[in-house]
Amino acid sequence: MKSSAELRTLLRSIDHKGYPAYKSLTGSYQFGSYTLTVDHVQGDPFASPSSLHIEVLHRDAGFPASYYDRDYVRIALEDYLTRRMEEQFASYNFRAKGSGKSGLLAISRCGQEVLERTACQITPQKLIVRFHVGFPAFGRTINAGELDKILFDFLPRCVENGCFMRRQDARRLKAAIDLAEDQEAIREYLLQNRLAAFVANGSVLPRKSGVSDLPMSGSVPFVSPPSLEIGIPLPHAGEIRGMAVRRGITLIVGGGYHGKSTLLEALQMGVYNHIAGDGREYVITDDTAVKLRAEDGRSIRRTDISMFIRDLPNKKDTSCFSTEDASGSTSQAAAVIEGVEAGTRLFLIDEDTSATNFMVRDEFMQQVVSRSQEPITPFLERAVDLYEKAGVSTILVAGSSGAFFYIADTILQMDCYKPVDITERVKAMCSEHTAPRTQAPDFAVPDYRRILPAGSARGGAAPADTSRDQEITAGRTNGRKYAAGRPSGQEYAAERQTGREEYSRGRGGRGERAKIKTFGMDSFSIDHETVDMRYVEQLADAEQMTALAYLLRYALEQELDGRKTVRQTVEKVYDTLMKKGWEPFCSSYVPCGLARPRIQEVYACLNRFRG
Repeated sequence: MKSSAELRTLLRSIDHKGYPAYKSLTGSYQFGSYTLTVDHVQGDPFASPSSLHIEVLHRDAGFPASYYDRDYVRIALEDYLTRRMEEQFASYNFRAKGSGKSGLLAISRCGQEVLERTACQITPQKLIVRFHVGFPAFGRTINAGELDKILFDFLPRCVENGCFMRRQDARRLKAAIDLAEDQEAIREYLLQNRLAAFVANGSVLPRKSGVSDLPMSGSVPFVSPPSLEIGIPLPHAGEIRGMAVRRGITLIVGGGYHGKSTLLEALQMGVYNHIAGDGREYVITDDTAVKLRAEDGRSIRRTDISMFIRDLPNKKDTSCFSTEDASGSTSQAAAVIEGVEAGTRLFLIDEDTSATNFMVRDEFMQQVVSRSQEPITPFLERAVDLYEKAGVSTILVAGSSGAFFYIADTILQMDCYKPVDITERVKAMCSEHTAPRTQAPDFAVPDYRRILPAGSARGGAAPADTSRDQEITAGRTNGRKYAAGRPSGQEYAAERQTGREEYSRGRGGRGERAKIKTFGMDSFSIDHETVDMRYVEQLADAEQMTALAYLLRYALEQELDGRKTVRQTVEKVYDTLMKKGWEPFCSSYVPCGLARPRIQEVYACLNRFRG
């Protein structure tokens, strides 16, 4: 490792040279109480900025071990420090002058959710902070003086103020750690008491706008119905009271604009912890929850949807169903099966974004179109068995059909944004009407032995009518090579690594890794194959989308071999991430700009990959 003095000398030696001379700075340098590493140097001042990171040993950083000895408090501390460094960098961003991105100083921009990010990583030995710097130049000529200003003036101040306990607001930091411990206490309480979710009294659920996730000012605070209100003892905030959502089937009804979807949206994001002041700090949902919706046109691969769809007119086998252009009902049926495969204990459904013929069929329609002519078994007739036999609860927003009243364990009416427990009143009314059919025979959870064939992003999907053995054989013998390219991460991350050429394990060869591109919160591509994730609504940050691209690429290169099941593949990939971190998924360095998704979203992206 070189010293900071050697870095300064090297900088002076390349001043006014061509921009490529900056690449000689790659390496690590000791700056007193921290180490600076230049991981990647941009190709020119207009390209994605350079990637750097600093490392600080715990004995120097000075944060109490109790702030990072458990995963949930460690993530809270990492999130706090990332936000702290973002504040510091904002003070110096573009204060060094030059062309293009010269002078940029940036780190991940955190939202309302507390996510585990590569921007800040705490290991048992040290604190690592990753960020981006635009190396200054005039035209394409190096301006070493301006970079000297960044590395020897701006950056040391940012590191001092952002990475050392002695410069933190101790009360503010402790409040963030205490909040994480309180949120974890609620999650443990939900598991121990068989609850699906909890919404604290006083929570602010509406968001500021469709493009802002900040709380809406002046909104009606949440107040639990007395019949559903419970108190949960917390280690720091004391007892907190709010609404318990029990496992089983919960129905949310009410007039338009009364807050039904707002409550459901808060619950769907309750799988993550939120920062203080968000309004949803104590809206906690079972962290395996999956939001279901119709997705016209999505691909489905080898999924057993016979629980909902069977006896098709074309005699197609729905116990191993594949299509490149699913209908709304078919896509939602597949999403249920895939969700159970991903280990969910709770489905969240909004009738407005669901396929009507998948959800329910009324009595009159059943008289007109007989059951023998209808291949779809509606969700209404499977929801009870999903809970009683598969252990999967449902929270459903409904506004057009009363059939769900007959299967609901709890019925909430949203009235001017306030929930009212109307379960007993509605159940009494149900006895005065003819009950619809609410359960269908032949319920069986699939065995989840489905195997996707090995193949490449450029190879395209295997034919839907090919037998399982034929597709597996085709995958093993016809693996396609990745095209050489320069993989890119999110906005700034750029990487290049020699790696496996083929997805199918054991076929040899060394070459460039598949090229990754991400498109905000909508989708990503691996080489030329786009994975559409627009309707996976529980992704909280674009950095999770980038992370999914890295995880899927690794799965295709290393794990999807035509022999492992989907469940084995995803669990192996996620286990590698949890045990070894991001290093196996990246090149010679881990970039800033990745945020860990849940395992449910890893399943979702693999299920939507068409290649």
